[in-house]
Amino acid sequence: MSDRSRMSRMQTILYFLRGSKKWFALGVVCSLFVAFLDMIGPKIVQFTVDHILGSEEITSTMAGNALRIAGGREYLRTHLYIIALAVLVLALIAGMIRYLYRVFNSMGAERLIKRMRDELFVKIQHLPVRWHEKNHTGDIIQRCTSDVETIKNFLSEQLMSLFRVMILIGFGMYFMIGISGRLAVVSGVFIPIVILYSVFFHFKIAGAFLHADEEEGRLSAIAQENLTGVRVVRAFGREQYERKRFKDQNEGYTRMWIRLMGWLSAFWCSNDFITGLQIMLVTVLGAVFCVQGKITVGEYIAFSSYNGMLSWPVRELGRVISDMSKAGISVDRIRYIMNSECEDDVIKQSLASESAFGLPDKPLDISFEHVSFSYDGISDCIHDVSFNIPAGSTLGILGTTGSGKSTLMLLLDRLYELKDGKGTIRIGGRDIRELDRHELRRFIGLVLQEPFLFSGTIAENIAITKEGTPDMEMVRSAAKTAALDEAVVKFNDGYETYVGERGVTLSGGQKQRTAIAREIAADPPVMIFDDSLSAVDTETDMRIRHNLKETTGGSTVILISHRITTLMQADNIIVLDRGRVAEQGSHEELLKHNGIYRHIYDIQIAGADKDFIRQ
Repeated sequence: MSDRSRMSRMQTILYFLRGSKKWFALGVVCSLFVAFLDMIGPKIVQFTVDHILGSEEITSTMAGNALRIAGGREYLRTHLYIIALAVLVLALIAGMIRYLYRVFNSMGAERLIKRMRDELFVKIQHLPVRWHEKNHTGDIIQRCTSDVETIKNFLSEQLMSLFRVMILIGFGMYFMIGISGRLAVVSGVFIPIVILYSVFFHFKIAGAFLHADEEEGRLSAIAQENLTGVRVVRAFGREQYERKRFKDQNEGYTRMWIRLMGWLSAFWCSNDFITGLQIMLVTVLGAVFCVQGKITVGEYIAFSSYNGMLSWPVRELGRVISDMSKAGISVDRIRYIMNSECEDDVIKQSLASESAFGLPDKPLDISFEHVSFSYDGISDCIHDVSFNIPAGSTLGILGTTGSGKSTLMLLLDRLYELKDGKGTIRIGGRDIRELDRHELRRFIGLVLQEPFLFSGTIAENIAITKEGTPDMEMVRSAAKTAALDEAVVKFNDGYETYVGERGVTLSGGQKQRTAIAREIAADPPVMIFDDSLSAVDTETDMRIRHNLKETTGGSTVILISHRITTLMQADNIIVLDRGRVAEQGSHEELLKHNGIYRHIYDIQIAGADKDFIRQ
């Protein structure tokens, strides 16, 4: 999103409320009817005490007509069950409407939270790799679970309560003013007091809620890291260290919540004190007015009922205002995700004259032209790199750790974006920035150095790019090419073996070969193997390379490796040194130069530099 399209708090809430607003609106309408019916009850009690049991004159024409229709004063005085039945009928109607309110509110809430989860999941999937590198997984999960639940509860419970409270206060004050204006003023004067100190607490605890959410995110991140890396923790005997790290974070989080609950307790207690003071004043003054004859007994009972009915809503109003702090912080944390910039597939203005195009299902020439790249925006890790990869050829890339081998491939796949003025990468003669990312990544298959397997069977992981039930013939063919079939058929469940989270049940070599089989099954025109044979032995490495040469004859293959044996059959080999192309040529050509490639070859193959190995 551009800065102009960034959503505010209100815009974020309204965006997520699409599809839910009508259900919440129906809930508000139900609250209106329930509040009105609740207000009729005390009026019936007042009428019964003053005009049926008592001898007060009826001044209202409507009330007099209703009394005559019901049989008259004397008849109702001897048949009070009729009044009781009327109250019961009103209660039943109110109960039915309350049921509808709950149904409508629940439907709106569930649609709201479903939309929030769907939108956040899609948004996160389209955020660039750099965004994911800067944000902890545990914190992202906490935003998409705890914060989403907080917003749902606020909108479906607390905000709806706010509407209900406002309706009750409006109806209550109307009926109370009709009974006694002076008592209504005494009762109503406490409402702005509650609102004012609630707003004070709202701003006082807003920062504490933000700190609480951040600390909970860190706690979730520690738990998530330990759950996914449990084997590493056990292997290095880090249980005690990780327990202490979690305990320290948990203690800090708990202390922070204790301080926060101290503020909340002070708020709730003061809220209850002011509400109790209001009830006491109304009760005492109402009794005085009743004794003085300013109001009738029935009016006093009705007024006390209305005041009691408003005492909880007034307290609820204060709590809703206070809870807005936590909800506001959660909305801001969700806004951070929604306002983060996605990968933009729109053609840049400098390329506007060139129309975007699709990629064919065949390899095309690839060229890197004076490419430079920096992760921090200050120092380049890739410096003025240029080379060509003819369609259908095999390129080998060799270099020390940190020389930029993987970075080049991540730039080619647009997992990192090449900045303007930092060179150009072309496929088929066209700048990759003109291409839709989805189309580009369908064209390029990438096996990462650390392969990721999803929870599921081996067959499902191999055929993950295909829709529907895995084609076992295709799955086995890809597995045979990756030298995986022999190991899988020995498993009790074969290709239906469940690999567990991140492929935890497989060895490192088996995970790498499963990832290679997955790319072979996808059959992209360009295949990149980023040091993806590092966990297999030399003999298996040779078998896989031989199989790949036979099965991927028409594809462009890019091999990144530290092993000379993996690269020596490539059509062209590039040697990177500190982000620059130090050497380039075929295996035989590079051996003739007394350079980096020859030096590595002597160490790995010829064993000429034994003294260096001993050191």
